Amino acid sequence: MKIAIPVENGRLHGHFGGCRQFALVEVNPETRVMLHPRFLAAPAHQPGLFPRWLREHGVQVVIADGIGRRALGLFAEHGITVRAGQPAATVQELVDSFLDGQPMAAPNGCEHHEHGEGHHHHAPPPG
Repeated sequence: MKIAIPVENGRLHGHFGGCRQFALVEVNPETRVMLHPRFLAAPAHQPGLFPRWLREHGVQVVIADGIGRRALGLFAEHGITVRAGQPAATVQELVDSFLDGQPMAAPNGCEHHEHGEGHHHHAPPPG
């Protein structure tokens, strides 16, 4: 099984579409061992590209933090499962959690603003 994790400085990147590097990790789910981790530079971000690109690399699971709703749908179309990762966790921690069967729900899709330069997440107003 191959898992893709968007990373920045060796930790889970906060927004999937803005990442510049992916950890691609081959794991043996039976022995729960990480076999072949490698890091790849992400291609230039274009809407819909990452799901296809990762599928071409044999990825079956993506562990992400912030990810757009459209991207979640595109991953599903490509047969790739998306699971939520603990923000700022290391690749090893994320893979261990996944292999240990710890609950990792699908991440909530964030709103993606097609206009403007950046993608921002805002904290909800106080309760």
